[in-house]
Amino acid sequence: MAENEIRLEGYRQLIEIARDLASTLDLDTLLTHIIHAAADITGAEAASILLYDDAARQLHFQVATNLDEPTMRGLVVPLEGSLAGWVVSNRKPVCIDNVHEDPRYFQTVDQVSQLNTVSLLGVPLITKDKIVGVLEAINKRVGEFTEADVDLLQVLGAQAAVAIENTRLFQQSDLIAEFVHELRTPLASIGTSTYLLLRPEMSQEQREQMIHNIHGETLRLNTLASSFLDLARLESGRVQFHLERFALRPLVEECRQIMQGKADEAHVTFRLEIPEDFPEVQADRDKLKQVVLNLVSNAIKYNVPDGCVTVSAALSPADWTLAVSDTGLGIPEKSMPHMFEKFYRVRATESKVPGTGLGLSICKQIVSGHGGSIEVASKVGHGTTFTIHIPRKAE
Repeated sequence: MAENEIRLEGYRQLIEIARDLASTLDLDTLLTHIIHAAADITGAEAASILLYDDAARQLHFQVATNLDEPTMRGLVVPLEGSLAGWVVSNRKPVCIDNVHEDPRYFQTVDQVSQLNTVSLLGVPLITKDKIVGVLEAINKRVGEFTEADVDLLQVLGAQAAVAIENTRLFQQSDLIAEFVHELRTPLASIGTSTYLLLRPEMSQEQREQMIHNIHGETLRLNTLASSFLDLARLESGRVQFHLERFALRPLVEECRQIMQGKADEAHVTFRLEIPEDFPEVQADRDKLKQVVLNLVSNAIKYNVPDGCVTVSAALSPADWTLAVSDTGLGIPEKSMPHMFEKFYRVRATESKVPGTGLGLSICKQIVSGHGGSIEVASKVGHGTTFTIHIPRKAE
């Protein structure tokens, strides 16, 4: 097929792709569409997107095809000493037949991804004179990247940059609006308490109660702000996952020790059902610990006196699972589809049990960052079980 015909066929594909990009407002879904389209129209073995953080002056991998995403996601690529950095700094495409002969190539990518990169085509993602990131096509399947490939990827890059920025703005405005809404309740409580403290007729006992209220709401605001920042970083893809092999049981033991005081206060027992010889798993240990602590904390808070929290694990050829079960209040069926939504609280218990409504959203982001999934099963009056599944493909 002549180059002009290839270019024409590519433009036809781009028209179809543009419709998908315009109708997608979920960032991860959008980026996945873009990289698969990039690999398809250029005939490449793989494709990736690196997003640019202007404040930190850093590039980081957000999504890639045919690469180990849990390892790659969030990987920082320097502006100096990388082809992607050169694309950002110069705002021009780069087309290399053999990257190993180019001193700008960032070798760490090959080491982490275990993909032998030979040829590479990268174009800047620019919208309204703002650099959003870099779109790369890796390893031309047949022959070398051509001028037609460069033109097509640049057109896709221009469409992608607009779509990415629109999606980011939508998500940010949505998240900020929810956050501000959640701030109103503790701020109103603090405002009322300080107003009452200024009134001369308040007794010493009442003043002490108001001070306790202010202290509690301040702690709540601090937790809310920390959780919000955690979630924002995870959703933006700027958190890098550091995979390592470790024993699962000692990690859960650590979580039990941390939560034992709260369990004792609530008269809840803790049962650990992970064999001593359970095989080592591969994951980001610190982030997995954050997930386990969150799930165990919820299992204690939403339990009943003399209830029990059980943490168990299982192994299959495809993945390993960790389950946190409680014998508590359970979740109404109508609430089940909303459990991982930001700021969602079960109406029947939100006034009785303190929380931000962000913990499960953070858990889902961390598990998804490992390429895994999290699910919930519950029955009102009988308890709840949260189960995470992490694929073993990285091992």
